[in-house]
Amino acid sequence: MLPTGNTHMDAQRAFDKAARAQRRAAIVNRLRRQCQDCVRLQVHSTSYRTAPRHTSGVKEIPLEQISATVEPARARQFDSDFRPAAKRTRARWERLWMAEQRGEMIPPINVVRTHAGYAVVDGHHRVSVAKSRGAITIDAVVSAA
Repeated sequence: MLPTGNTHMDAQRAFDKAARAQRRAAIVNRLRRQCQDCVRLQVHSTSYRTAPRHTSGVKEIPLEQISATVEPARARQFDSDFRPAAKRTRARWERLWMAEQRGEMIPPINVVRTHAGYAVVDGHHRVSVAKSRGAITIDAVVSAA
């Protein structure tokens, strides 16, 4: 996708591209008669709010190891690859995309370490935008489950 020079228009095009990819993956999954849970963002059940958390500060983690969320409501807004699945995520997603395009400092996400990688506590949109922009790693505050 070639940039137009208009940051807002580029953000809209980037969101449309990510949303189309999500819809395409859902259709392919349906045609292959695979389980619907295979394309949904998995929910990691944890008592992260009540248990004392031990954080290791901010560090870079690979985006490919982020595979779940701890918020069931967010699981409906993104698919398993953190592509936007709901139109209501558009405004926030585009604002973050434009901020990253301008080189603004984006705060680190909060994740919980799981047996399969990491589950997002806060920063679902930041993960989605980073993946759509082709990033390999993201800054995160990692908590022990």
